[in-house]
Amino acid sequence: MQEGGLWPDASALAVAVGSVTEAITYTKSASLHLWLLGYEFTETILVFTKSELHAMAGPKKTDILAQLSDACAAAGVTLRLHPKPKKEDGSTQIEALLAACKASADTPVIGTLPKEKPQGAVPEAWLAAVAGSGLATSDMAADLAALLSPKDDEEAKNVRKAAYLVSNALTKFAVPQLEGIIDEEKKVRHSKLADKIEEVISEPSKMEIKLKADSVDIAYPPLVQSGGDYDLRLASASKDTHIHYGVIVCSLGARYASYCANVARTYFVDPSKQQEAEYAALQEAQAAAVAALVEGAPMSAAYEAVVETLKAKGQDALVDKLTKNVGTAIGLELRDTTQQLNTSNSKPVKAGMTFNVAVGVSGLMREDAESDAGKSYAMLVADTVVCKPGGAPPDVATTLAPKDWKEVAYYLKDGGEDEAEVVEVEDDVAALAEVGMRKSARTEHVDFKAREEERRRQKENQEDLLQRVNQATLDMLSKGGAGGGAGSGVGRKITDIQAYRSVTDMQHNNSLTVQVDHRAECVLVPIYGQLVPFHILTVRNASNNQDGEHAYIRLNFNFSGAYEPCAKHPQAAILKELSFRSSDIRHAAKVVQEIKALRSAVMQRDKERAERATLVQQEKLVRGKGRVYALPDVWIRPAFGGKGRKVTGTLEAHFNGFRYTSPKGEELDIMYRNIKHAFFQPADNEMIALVHFHLVNPIMVGKKKTNDVQFYTEVMDSVQTLDAGRRSMYDPDEIEEEQRERERRNQINRQFNQFVKRVQQDIWERDYGDLNLEFEVPFRELGFHGVPHRTNSFIMPTVNCLVELTEMPFTVITLGEVNLVNLERVGFNLRNFDMVFIWKDLNRDDWLTSIEIKYYESKVNLNWKNILKSIKEDPEGFIEDGGWSFLDAEQSDSEEEGDEEESDFAPSDAGGESEEDASSEDASMVSEGEEESEYEAESDEEAGLDWDELEEQAAAEDRERSFSDDGGNEEFARKRKSKGGGGGGGKKPRR
Repeated sequence: MQEGGLWPDASALAVAVGSVTEAITYTKSASLHLWLLGYEFTETILVFTKSELHAMAGPKKTDILAQLSDACAAAGVTLRLHPKPKKEDGSTQIEALLAACKASADTPVIGTLPKEKPQGAVPEAWLAAVAGSGLATSDMAADLAALLSPKDDEEAKNVRKAAYLVSNALTKFAVPQLEGIIDEEKKVRHSKLADKIEEVISEPSKMEIKLKADSVDIAYPPLVQSGGDYDLRLASASKDTHIHYGVIVCSLGARYASYCANVARTYFVDPSKQQEAEYAALQEAQAAAVAALVEGAPMSAAYEAVVETLKAKGQDALVDKLTKNVGTAIGLELRDTTQQLNTSNSKPVKAGMTFNVAVGVSGLMREDAESDAGKSYAMLVADTVVCKPGGAPPDVATTLAPKDWKEVAYYLKDGGEDEAEVVEVEDDVAALAEVGMRKSARTEHVDFKAREEERRRQKENQEDLLQRVNQATLDMLSKGGAGGGAGSGVGRKITDIQAYRSVTDMQHNNSLTVQVDHRAECVLVPIYGQLVPFHILTVRNASNNQDGEHAYIRLNFNFSGAYEPCAKHPQAAILKELSFRSSDIRHAAKVVQEIKALRSAVMQRDKERAERATLVQQEKLVRGKGRVYALPDVWIRPAFGGKGRKVTGTLEAHFNGFRYTSPKGEELDIMYRNIKHAFFQPADNEMIALVHFHLVNPIMVGKKKTNDVQFYTEVMDSVQTLDAGRRSMYDPDEIEEEQRERERRNQINRQFNQFVKRVQQDIWERDYGDLNLEFEVPFRELGFHGVPHRTNSFIMPTVNCLVELTEMPFTVITLGEVNLVNLERVGFNLRNFDMVFIWKDLNRDDWLTSIEIKYYESKVNLNWKNILKSIKEDPEGFIEDGGWSFLDAEQSDSEEEGDEEESDFAPSDAGGESEEDASSEDASMVSEGEEESEYEAESDEEAGLDWDELEEQAAAEDRERSFSDDGGNEEFARKRKSKGGGGGGGKKPRR
């Protein structure tokens, strides 16, 4: 306001407003529609004078405004209320307000906001009265903007939240979208990508950002520009043309609680050295502009810093192409035109002010561009900054959006080092995990000419791996790893089985019938007029057959024909079977059923007892103090035993382990130190979201011993009832149902992801860093279909494992325990092949090179049972003969070709193998039923054979195959023989 106005200077207004700062906040339009004590006052007129505050409103609103009297009195201001009675036009009150204005000074000037057009009868009447009063008016927008430009802590916090939102929208969505478009060379329109970005900003939950959706809005439609058509003004719009793979400018703005933030970045595809130098200078100039915005410095210092930096970098041409300003103040307004960062604005920078520092140049030319669209380009770098008090450097709120050259430059062409720095990318699963399994062209330019060299290096790595694998196998077998391996199972000895301690313990009736004593767990059978007890574990099975009016009960006992009476009881007889005839058919059926049920229950109990005896004692759970992270409403697999409907439970993360609790009172503890691998699989293309634990030592879940425990939630019903009626794809009910399912899926994924992150960061990394525990996420992009348990499954790799976690039984293969891999039935005409994992422990029933696993390929299936048996019989001879190199099909083929060449010089009667014998030996290399493809084996002559001739030929081939040994064992023996081994099953004689 000017001198003689209602309040002559902005400082007086600041005192009054500051005294009631907790009660008054301005809306985003910066109009004088005020929010007081939580109520919106739209039909209210406030008049500020030098010493008074006049308020005109309805009776209820004036009662609320009366609460500000004490705050106004503390600031030396008198509060005057002018209540407007209902059903009156307020003319009387308006005249009172005009009288107060006239009495405030000799020549009063009323400050107004001419750009604001308030609606309503009372405001319109007030403006008309002011216009007809003859009083002078002045535009107070600039003064009011200067007054409100410094932000308090709460306002600055809202600006930072908006900056956090827009930075994540750029890095987590816009940049990956651009990278996919660049890598796959898609044709996408600028406007379409901008619309997608706007949807993400409006819904922070899509980026897993916890901001209130009601408080979030876009500051302006996102701008995506390329192809020579650039307009760096925020008021411009994204074109409907396709994105050009040259220079792409992306600008995003967001609001949180009405406060704005802005960020802009420039991305280059196959840039030139000139563009790299220009961008480096522009980036330093923008950083200099940010550094110049310190408290007390003039706002023009930012523009001057940009010009000086560009000239110092030798980019005088960029100075002439700079925009008119290098930014503006930002806050409730996206652009405060009264506080621009240009050469003419000498207003001082105040602590708490927020700026959008945007340094851009346009109209640049690239002479070596391949197309006209790539010749003209522009560059823009913008950030939201918050000024600090005491001359401290300002804080960049959008620092999450990277702007270094290596983060914004992309290379697609096969250029040399003169164009870009070549960074070799190896097929490392861990490296792929670090970049999120995303293909990117950013700076990691692949030299395609070096691929042959890479393949040669991989072959050398495979040779080195072979030496290590052979040595590891020899060390394992030499330490006794080949011995047994089965171990002595925990069970009950025959001497431990006892029905009764003495005859007096027998409780039975006097009936000489077959009876079951459940308490003693035995069966009583009549023999020679006496009831003789047999423990239920001595009975193998019981059966009941009916023949006319009689039923026959047959009991078979655990008897081995090779058993001989011991020396202690040479006259003892071994009982094998007993049969009884009964006239009571019902009794016979009942007693047989009881025997079967009792035997099943006792065996199940003993099995559980034996399994529990082999368990490793776990530590006790220490419950967490304070806040405990929980994952509610999850099912467990394998499930607890018992009847009744299964219910969901809660998984809690405590100090040293997890505890799962069901509403039935069942509990299961999983200690962190017993977890070997942890997996998190979101519900992407799956019906469930899950966390899975593969354990070091098995635990009991219910009555079952298991090494895998899983907790999951279904994102939608796996079974749906289908009626006969048809539903249209535009059916509102179906669309709403799909929307609910999509929201439920996203909600469950967020819930699981939050639980996993908290456990990972707050517990495992902080307290159990020595265990290197980490939730691994399967890489669906690298998954493949297989049959690990004779059922079709989708197997996915993780950093350390191959897993299938959706269907039971689960598959978890630890790659660190694999010695080598053999790929069988590999051929150009086959779409499927077999993958055999050979463990480092032989007693256990292509990223492979990058994770240091030796692998081979073959066209046949091998008999691994006989191969492993031969290896364990003579481990030293196996290593001397080349070890696992016998699996090398290429080497085998070269040796066979060498043998054929030598046989050409041998006499015809040298007693060599005939062609039939040779074909028989080749056929024996494969497992039964596996040969070369029938399409490859057919000749031109066989094409004319009839069915009878074909059947005779097939029978002859079957006879030849029947005389050969198992394929895998014979190939292994033949391989060792070609290496110089002797006879006797292929073993090499010792010296």
